[in-house]
Amino acid sequence: MADLNKLVDALSELTVLQASELTKLLEEKWGVSAAAPVSMAAMPSAAAAAPVEEKTEFTLVLKEHGPKKIDVIKVIRQLTNLGLKEAKDVAEAAGSTILENVTKDAANEAKKKLEEVGAVVELK
Repeated sequence: MADLNKLVDALSELTVLQASELTKLLEEKWGVSAAAPVSMAAMPSAAAAAPVEEKTEFTLVLKEHGPKKIDVIKVIRQLTNLGLKEAKDVAEAAGSTILENVTKDAANEAKKKLEEVGAVVELK
């Protein structure tokens, strides 16, 4: 074992260039290749590509309140339990977040309600 430990110590002192040269010499001497073998089963294919992870949390953003601002404020209050002033502030500020980190169904339901009263919203 002492000889192997000395060999490990000696190899650890090699530079990257020296290690590369040693690899080439050993490949020639032993008639082997240091490249990892590639199996056809291990190669990814288009059909076996990693599945795209479906988004599970959505954010509903108000782009504009539209012509029926009062109705939009009412819907925002229903969806968020905000007070009248807070809901009005959200409705008047374009780009306001209405709901954050909600399920797809909840986000679509809220989007539908806001669009029914004329608001322009976006799911992110």
